[in-house]
Amino acid sequence: MRFMTMVKFDESLPMGPPPPALFEAMGEFAAEGARSGTLVDQGGLLPSAAGAIVSLVDGSIKAVDGPFTEAKELIGGYAVLEVRSKAEAVELAKRLMQIHKDHWPGWEGSCEVRQLGDS
Repeated sequence: MRFMTMVKFDESLPMGPPPPALFEAMGEFAAEGARSGTLVDQGGLLPSAAGAIVSLVDGSIKAVDGPFTEAKELIGGYAVLEVRSKAEAVELAKRLMQIHKDHWPGWEGSCEVRQLGDS
């Protein structure tokens, strides 16, 4: 079963850039996931100021450049996991949150876990 985890946070909070210790711990987590076969893909996203939103409303398509000031929480990173169950995906997401807690003091956010549909 494949799951996508999305790390979300409010980028308007004054947390500063991710500390080097977080990158190191995430690298260890990724290496372990690669060895075990549970981590299919992962990455971080640039701030919303570097992005855009393309929407379809009332038959009109429009694009708006970031930052996305209306959004409360934005996706800051993701991982695609290959695991046996939702429970296993949730445990890995808890580990991701623990890494943030341990290596980025004051960081607050969440990790959404969603199963990928069959394609």
